Amino acid sequence: MTTTDVRARTAATPRPDRLDRLDRLDRLVQDVREAVRQGLPGERTADLVAQRLAPHLGAGDLLTEEQREGSTDHYRQHVLHVEADGSFSVVALVWLPGQRTSVHDHVSWCVTGVHEGREHERRYRLTGEGAAARLAATEDVVNEQGDVCGFAPPGDIHRVWNGGAGKAVSLHIYGADIGRLGSSVRRVYEPPADER
Repeated sequence: MTTTDVRARTAATPRPDRLDRLDRLDRLVQDVREAVRQGLPGERTADLVAQRLAPHLGAGDLLTEEQREGSTDHYRQHVLHVEADGSFSVVALVWLPGQRTSVHDHVSWCVTGVHEGREHERRYRLTGEGAAARLAATEDVVNEQGDVCGFAPPGDIHRVWNGGAGKAVSLHIYGADIGRLGSSVRRVYEPPADER
């Protein structure tokens, strides 16, 4: 990052903290763009994007205070970037204690990284076929600040929640245009009977 002479700044020049945030987010977007442009299969793209996201997690200059704001009604989504061609989107999700998603899968590959706090995740697989298909929990994971994971359909069914006492913030990068779609969720599943 280049430094700016404070005396040369005009009133229209953004504050230094805003410049840092723009620079950090711009660097993240460029890193993701380079990975996505390789045109690899979804699972490999998710792996590359996860590697690019990891160094940015926890950085104080990545999100503004507004982008870290939650909602008492439901976890809150802040769209940070949608690539012009719709090939990927960067989103911050803010979770207050107890907030969770439905059990769902995704329209595309996805990478998540915990920026602040801790997220709990339960992963599932479908057993059986057709009307006899049922969800079976396969793994419970606690993702700490700095943890990153990537996945691609099929095999991407999960539920995420904030099981801690404080706010959690995570960065999600999807191989889809979230500005147009509104969400990365492809399908919502009825949880197993013992989880209702």
